[in-house]
Amino acid sequence: MSEPAAPARKVFAVGELTRRLKLIIESEIGWVWLEGELSNVSRPASGHLYFTLKDEQAQIRGALFKGRQRGLSFVPKDGQQVRVFGQVTVYERSGQYQIIAQEMEEAGQGSLQAAFEALKKKLEAEGLFDATRKKSLPMLPQRIGIVTSPTGAAIQDMLNILSRRYPNLHLIIAPVRVQGAGAAEEIATAIDRFNQWGEVDALIVGRGGGSLEDLWAFNEEVVARAIARSRLPIISAVGHEIDFSISDFVADLRAPTPSAAAELIIRPKADFEETLKQGERRLAKALSLFRLELKNRFSACAKSWVFREPGNLVRRYRQELIGHRRDMANALRGSVRERQQRVDEAGLHTRHAVEVSRREARNRLAQLEGQLRLLGPQAVLARGYSITRNQRGEIVRQPTDVDKGESLVTLVKGGQIESTVQNTITEK
Repeated sequence: MSEPAAPARKVFAVGELTRRLKLIIESEIGWVWLEGELSNVSRPASGHLYFTLKDEQAQIRGALFKGRQRGLSFVPKDGQQVRVFGQVTVYERSGQYQIIAQEMEEAGQGSLQAAFEALKKKLEAEGLFDATRKKSLPMLPQRIGIVTSPTGAAIQDMLNILSRRYPNLHLIIAPVRVQGAGAAEEIATAIDRFNQWGEVDALIVGRGGGSLEDLWAFNEEVVARAIARSRLPIISAVGHEIDFSISDFVADLRAPTPSAAAELIIRPKADFEETLKQGERRLAKALSLFRLELKNRFSACAKSWVFREPGNLVRRYRQELIGHRRDMANALRGSVRERQQRVDEAGLHTRHAVEVSRREARNRLAQLEGQLRLLGPQAVLARGYSITRNQRGEIVRQPTDVDKGESLVTLVKGGQIESTVQNTITEK
């Protein structure tokens, strides 16, 4: 059996074949979404991000240039499950195919991001993000509550920083799960219990970095509601600086990292001590200036004419006093003369009135005496009448005023006549 005839030979240069493969791949495949696990992640001095995207069957090299990294919401690292959108092409120098990424997001981020935006819009419309409802942190909290995982690196970082900044600060940790099913409910319950207890001054709520799925407990509505109703001021410290959660928007203060939260919640003890020292120095300086001012005022007073020649001042006041005394004496004498003149005038009027009244009284008395003489018993007796009295001294006016045998005394002009009643006759 004879061998088949060899086809016409077509010899490609390596570069030519690579370029043809690049054109075919770019035209036939072009722009795609790929999902896989990151590995060999590196970021050289240029700022570009290089990585390998792999799954159980294969892998592909990739690059995300510096200018396309502004939209990243996480820090890519080995082992993360991501989705990459970009153009599949061939790197001619190495002959390897690769994807030049335009976007990168954590796997599952699409649906989670939509849920995040929907809840954010809802809570913002309710006013839970308003600055007016934000509470201020206490200047010097005595007790700080921390809601986080007791085993993560975040709690160790916070404890180290807080113990350095203020060694005798009282910390109370509420251990909770910070990811997975039930984590959000545990976080919300811990916040509520701290508020019911009421023995802390402020709270830190958070965890270290991770994927969007890892941080999702802090994007749950139950946690946001617990933070919103808290009477205690809360610092939200979730993930890295580029990570934003719903808790960050609702909390009274957002810290870019848990370590930053520990630095924000309290100043170093040395700062307070320095503030007190500065206040002490300012007070001492103010007192010194005040003392100097008083000293200068005292010196000015001591140099004044009043204190240099006190005799002149005494003489001047003495002369003024003498003048006032003279004026008062003159005024008093004038007032006495005026009052004496008024008294004299009143005395003259009074004497005249008394004299007139006395003359009138004498005349009236004389008239009464004349009338009395005319009407008196002696005048009656002189006209031939008599007055008879019974034994009781009563004037007898009618026969019935006496009894038979009663002694009577009858007054007549010149004397009296004594008699005894023999009989009484009554006119009929």
